Amino acid sequence: MKVIFLKDVKGKGKKGEVKNVADGYAHNYLLKNKLAVEANAGNVNHLDAQKKKQEKAQEDELQQAEELKKTLENLTVELTAKSGEGGRLFGSITSKQIAEELKKRHKIKIDKRKIEMNDAIRALGFTNVPVKVHNDVTATLKVHVAEEK
Repeated sequence: MKVIFLKDVKGKGKKGEVKNVADGYAHNYLLKNKLAVEANAGNVNHLDAQKKKQEKAQEDELQQAEELKKTLENLTVELTAKSGEGGRLFGSITSKQIAEELKKRHKIKIDKRKIEMNDAIRALGFTNVPVKVHNDVTATLKVHVAEEK
C-alpha cells in the first residue's frame, strides 16, 4: 500500500515521503496512529501544493536575507570604549554590544549568535565582522570603535 508520511517514522520514512509499505503495517499502525495517510490522488495533490508553498517561502526568506545583506554592508556601527596606550581597549567589544547597537541606532534586530566573531574586538579602529544572515548568505558589517572621552 502506498502511503504519505505525515511524521518521521524511524526506519520507514521521513515526513512528506511517499512509500510503499505492507498493508497490515499501514492499516494497523501508520494510519491508526496518524503517522501517514493513504497516497490517493487528492492527498498527493495536497502534498505537492504544500511543497510548492514551502519552496516559495524559502525563496522569499532568501530574498529578504539578500536585502538585509545589502543594508548591513552599507552600514557602519559606531561604538565607543575606554582605551589605554597604543589603542588597546580596557575590556573588549562583544557581539552582544554590536547587536544592541544595531537594534538601537538602525532598528535592525540581529541575534548576537549570528554575528560570527572568533574573538572580541580589543583595539580601536575599523573592523570587518561577518554576520550570518541566512544559511547561504553572509554579510560583512563594518564596526568602528572610537575612544570614549
